[in-house]
Amino acid sequence: MHTALSPEFAHTEIGQQAKALIAKCVHCGFCNATCPTYQLLGDELDGPRGRIYLMKEMFEGKPVSRITQEHLDRCLTCRACETTCPSGVEYGQLIDLGRRVINEKIKRPASEQLKRTALIEFISRPTLFKQVYRSAQSAKPFLPKSVQAKVQSSTPKPYSPKKHDRKMLVLQGCVQPALAPQTNIAATRVLDHLGIELITAPEAGCCGAIRQHNGELERAQQQAKQNIDAWWPYIEQGAEKIIMTASGCGAQVQDYDKLLAEDPLYADKAKTISELCCDLSVVVYEAVLASEVPHSPQAMRVAVQEPCTYQHALRHKAPLQHLLRQLGYEVTPVAENHLCCGSAGTYSVFQPKLSAQLRERKLQHLMAHQPAVIVTANIGCQHHLQETSPIPVLHWIELVDRLFSPAPAA
Repeated sequence: MHTALSPEFAHTEIGQQAKALIAKCVHCGFCNATCPTYQLLGDELDGPRGRIYLMKEMFEGKPVSRITQEHLDRCLTCRACETTCPSGVEYGQLIDLGRRVINEKIKRPASEQLKRTALIEFISRPTLFKQVYRSAQSAKPFLPKSVQAKVQSSTPKPYSPKKHDRKMLVLQGCVQPALAPQTNIAATRVLDHLGIELITAPEAGCCGAIRQHNGELERAQQQAKQNIDAWWPYIEQGAEKIIMTASGCGAQVQDYDKLLAEDPLYADKAKTISELCCDLSVVVYEAVLASEVPHSPQAMRVAVQEPCTYQHALRHKAPLQHLLRQLGYEVTPVAENHLCCGSAGTYSVFQPKLSAQLRERKLQHLMAHQPAVIVTANIGCQHHLQETSPIPVLHWIELVDRLFSPAPAA
């Protein structure tokens, strides 16, 4: 697909990047077959091919409008289209560029912009989020029922691992320490059993994904640099890997090399970070293959919701369904497993109707074979599904943790 860049973009880095990304598209439309919003709405402009046309016209200088912005907003950035695309279009990078430009050209209504800014700031500040969430836990009985569904009543006890020669870093994330602290506690306990000390760099914060996917590239780069600075002393001291327990964060951190490729001070370090970044499943899977992890004495029936970032973005991951089968769990088939659950970072707040439709569709498929539990690999998906799921939704590492500690930790 040829793009004749307008004078506004002809000699800019963002224009050249967009042109190169668009050029790979051959109009085939295979992407629409796996696009969640196209499946729901049936509108060409709410599928990847249509959105690429909209962005192509924008970079060619044709008029854009609030309607253009709304079509780009409705994209989940799930990247299922990338897995489907026979031409290798890196759509995720393109939609990030497109949103940066459209947000500069089209100003949102003041009330909408305030909502977006407040939510992005709130989510990407872990300390603030945790403080507010703890207040909500204390006031849960007095909150509206719709809000109560989003708040857990209790917090698990912390776990202090033994000292080991093998050490790996872990990113706490923005909302996971408050919404699901048991995830990293379980990961720490499992790796402790495997002779690995999981350590946290206190100064590491948000991975930057929320800001980048909402058009705030420079702020995302700042957050990436902050994390690199926080991790670097531990890497110099021999930390083997940077473990991700949320696939959304993993998808972002593994691409720090691209995010900071033009930064002379951070490009080399970012490349090292990307190489060290891997999903927790990789380490556990290696242990399973070495028979270091016990098997489940009962073939619990489990439905696996593989997050979009896990399926379509992560490079360093293990086959999650196969991993659980190896551990003795009965993994049920899930129809349309490639379709997004509707969480997608801030999407469930900014596009609640579409998000709820996708969640209902996903839960119907997950529940089809009557599992005892649903497991996932990303905090956003976990929290989103749990709001209306009739059965527990856990991070998969909690099942592995139970193999070592049959009685779940309080």
